[in-house]
Amino acid sequence: MPGVLAILIANLIWGVAPPIFKFVLTDIPPFTLGFIRFFVAGLIFVPFILKNGRSLKGKYLMHIIFGGIWGISINVAFFFLGLKLAPSINVHIIGSLGPIVLYILSLIILKEKAHPQIIKGMLISLLGAVIIVFAPIIQAGIKHDTTYSISSQIIGNIFFIMSMLGAVFMIIHIKKVAAKVDTSTITGIQFFVGAISFLPFMLNELKTWSFSELTSVSWIGILYGIFLSSALAYYLHNFAIKKIPAQQIGIYGYIMPVVAVIVAIPLLKEYPDLFFIVGAAFVFLGMFISERHPHYQKLHKRLHQ
Repeated sequence: MPGVLAILIANLIWGVAPPIFKFVLTDIPPFTLGFIRFFVAGLIFVPFILKNGRSLKGKYLMHIIFGGIWGISINVAFFFLGLKLAPSINVHIIGSLGPIVLYILSLIILKEKAHPQIIKGMLISLLGAVIIVFAPIIQAGIKHDTTYSISSQIIGNIFFIMSMLGAVFMIIHIKKVAAKVDTSTITGIQFFVGAISFLPFMLNELKTWSFSELTSVSWIGILYGIFLSSALAYYLHNFAIKKIPAQQIGIYGYIMPVVAVIVAIPLLKEYPDLFFIVGAAFVFLGMFISERHPHYQKLHKRLHQ
């Protein structure tokens, strides 16, 4: 299934991203990195925008613009801000609640029927996320952490939640146009929406920071962000939205926390502590319980056909 392969590759790229970007953000301000990343990546898709943009219906364009605001302006901004305050390994565990939020929205917006087993799994996953988000308060009574302050970790985790919500609402908007608009056109417009939203913040950062401060490490992160984490991953993600159901997208995000931890250990010396392991166990237990519902079992059977 092309859509499944596309989302798997995208999630592998994004799984590696938090440790890499956290490392790079020591050399370059977040909104400057965001602007460069998406503006340059957007240039790659300009030919497709020029070819297809003129015939783009207004209502489709609005969904793409809102998808860009949610999926890049909000998602990436809070992602970068969170990385400055909290461990990178927290990103994807907290982000793993995205499928749960998608399910809730399907009940509210699409009026789908609620299933007790899925709700039970969601509550267990929510407990796991709460343990991770508020672990700094518990840890304060056990040891003194000199790497992050308690308040900054909590704020960083809340920023990761905001980032996750941005990704969820992006899927909702893009799903409405994915079957009707060329994937490259959607991706390119999203990138320019994100870049434009980051521009004023970048100009403010440039008052105290200069491009002359870029190091070889910065350039590695910038190139990774432009060509892999932006151009390739977002294109594959949008392609997958076109090919498979929105709720199914979330299932493949479960590989990202594992990849992030594997990369964060050697790169940032961030090791999962007991609270992270317990919280992650609850998150994945809840996901497992939810997926035992016949709705998800059918999705898994499709993958092995």
